[in-house]
Amino acid sequence: MILQVEDISVSFGGVAAVQDVSLAIEIGKITALIGPNGAGKTTLFNLVSGFLKPDSGRVFFEAKDITGIAPHLACRLGMARTFQIVQPFGAQSVKENIAVGAHLRYAGRADALRAAEEVAARVGLASELDKAAASLTIAGRKRLELARALATQPKLLLLDEVLAGLNPREIADVLPLVRGLRDSGITVLMVEHVMQAVMSLADATWVLSNGKLIAHGTPAQVTSHPAVVEAYLGHGAAARLKAGYA
Repeated sequence: MILQVEDISVSFGGVAAVQDVSLAIEIGKITALIGPNGAGKTTLFNLVSGFLKPDSGRVFFEAKDITGIAPHLACRLGMARTFQIVQPFGAQSVKENIAVGAHLRYAGRADALRAAEEVAARVGLASELDKAAASLTIAGRKRLELARALATQPKLLLLDEVLAGLNPREIADVLPLVRGLRDSGITVLMVEHVMQAVMSLADATWVLSNGKLIAHGTPAQVTSHPAVVEAYLGHGAAARLKAGYA
């Protein structure tokens, strides 16, 4: 396992956002974390990556206890993440934005910019390198956010709704990119609401509801789980997904 979370909990103002969650992420797989809005998915990401400290519980990355570690130290160990709300350095070029991530591994500017060019090509931004980041479309900004994380050379990549705001064609374009990350040896943990993408991409799926884990298994297994249907999918959506991926 590359990541293990053991009995982790955090509350805000007396409200339990994540409650005694334990999960394990296999190396070299795409794992999805799904659930309704407010389920605690992004909060769990924040706990794992060091943006929040848990009230209790432990986080292990490659068997090393990293509970409460600072985000930049988690990143240096090989854990990178994207964010739901993409906030590029708008006045800087696409290349310079990606180089921000590359500087974690390269001290020299020339080396970081060269690495940025390689990552841009990987995510389909090679033709946009000299454009201001602020000029990108939503889809372009999502790719830029992904590129900046990839430039840190992660072993584990946490994707927080990387498909949010994209149209069906744009989603279809991103799916092979995510598969390619896994095929290159990067482990992916993704929070996602686009269930067709989860069904297509994920090797394993964990389901959160009201801060608690309610199911775990393959996408097909969890979309048939009564608790998941009740809390998240609804019977109609579950039936459609089952029919589409049978």
